[in-house]
Amino acid sequence: MTKLLRHHLFWPVAALVVLLVANTVARPSFLAITVRDGHLFGAPIDILRTTAPLLLVALGMTLVIATRGIDLSVGAVVAVSGAVALSHLASSPNPDSPVTVLTAVGLALALCLVLGVWNGFLVSVLGIQPIIATLILMTAGRGVAMLITGGMITTVNSGPFKTLGSGFWLGLPVAAVIAFGVFAVVAFVVRRTALGMLLEATGINPAASRLSGVRSKTLTWTVYTASGLFAGLAGLLISADTMAADANNAGLFIELDAILAVVIGGTALSGGKFNLSGTLVGALVIATLERTVTVLGISPLVTPLFMALVVIVVTLLQSPRMRERLASATRRPTPPSEPQPAARPDSTEVKAR
Repeated sequence: MTKLLRHHLFWPVAALVVLLVANTVARPSFLAITVRDGHLFGAPIDILRTTAPLLLVALGMTLVIATRGIDLSVGAVVAVSGAVALSHLASSPNPDSPVTVLTAVGLALALCLVLGVWNGFLVSVLGIQPIIATLILMTAGRGVAMLITGGMITTVNSGPFKTLGSGFWLGLPVAAVIAFGVFAVVAFVVRRTALGMLLEATGINPAASRLSGVRSKTLTWTVYTASGLFAGLAGLLISADTMAADANNAGLFIELDAILAVVIGGTALSGGKFNLSGTLVGALVIATLERTVTVLGISPLVTPLFMALVVIVVTLLQSPRMRERLASATRRPTPPSEPQPAARPDSTEVKAR
């Protein structure tokens, strides 16, 4: 039991189970999944779709935090991605053309890749603190999105593009398939190659890793680039779901949700060791928590407070000191050993005396 309590996934998974049980008690059909026109429908499927953009952003955030950094610009990058894609589709004479949709997706991802490269340049080359470097784009990115959309909410009708956000593939939401597919590829590359170890070495001690031959600056540049790319992909999923590009509200505060997902998953903000599986569970916890607020009928005015309380409980249970106290409380006390009688002297020793 003690070993189970110390596992880094125990409390996030326990929190997810508690939320699912609470939803099931409030609405017995919560976990029911139905099939309509060959597609799966139900609250669990909606949670998977809601988790998809957050999982992509949290995935990039995990890699950045592993190198002892932070990326506050992901919300602005989400807005820029949606603005570029929707603006290109709106200006096209045929938004339903697959070529037009692919061009819009390519332009959005290319620009987000450049924004990620810019963040990596500021942090790894110029040596600016990550929170300051990404705060620049966090502020300016919304302005860039406003310039692209002309200060208006851009809407367009495009069936192929809408498939990214609300379509289905093999009965599952396309957004979830994309997000979990990217997660699986990144997890395989990070854990089956030396990349994960190099990232952890860079986060634990950048100077020592650089002296040992690790290209810490290149790795740092790479993770910020990947974070921008994943945030751009998340922006495409969000804009495709609503078929609108809102520079002010798209991806608003998603950087905070991503950081919470990473922390809930057991990754320390101090850098070093990271847990991609924990990030996945953390994203599911936040998405389920948002669904729980709706199911339980909690007022939107107190929704942030309710979410904050749940996050505080989970993060407290994740702390090493709290884990140690819980482990010591569940550990069985060892009975005191009975005093052993003193050994009698041997007869040969008595004769010798």
